[in-house]
Parts: sequence; structure tokens; C-alpha cells
Amino acid sequence: MTIGEILQHDLRFRYMLLGRLQADCEYYLGFGNRNTDRLWAGNEEAQIETMTKLYESFKEEEKPEWLTMDEIKEYGKRMITEE
Repeated sequence: MTIGEILQHDLRFRYMLLGRLQADCEYYLGFGNRNTDRLWAGNEEAQIETMTKLYESFKEEEKPEWLTMDEIKEYGKRMITEE
């Protein structure tokens, strides 16, 4: 599924997918032993890019309270630069 196709989905779908991507990051960094097979997007860069585009797709008042852009950037830093 391309990012364009993802962004065509409704708000609920995009929230759920963002939550799934965040859970993947937590698992990858923990018990997943940095195994990219456990990432929905298939690799670290694509995972963070998808999360960023999803997050940016929400209007300001729709942005999730459970995840910030700074936290997404921190996942990227931990996943991509600390290999």
C-alpha cells in the first residue's frame, strides 16, 4: 500500500495504522532485536517516513495526544542512527 493510498483512508484507519507503526517501533527497539521483518513498512527509513506523513495528514485539532512529531523523530534517531 502506498502512502497516497493510506492517506485516502478515513481518520480512524489512519489513527489505527499510526498506532500499529508506533507499536512496531517499540517492539523493534526492544524484544524485536532490531529485526526489520517486524516493521510494517519493511525498513527503518520507510517506517519513519510513513509515520511522519500519517501524523502530518491530521489537522491540528485531530493530531493524536498519545504521539508527537518529536517522538516520531526520536524513534527515527534511535532506529536509523544508532544501528
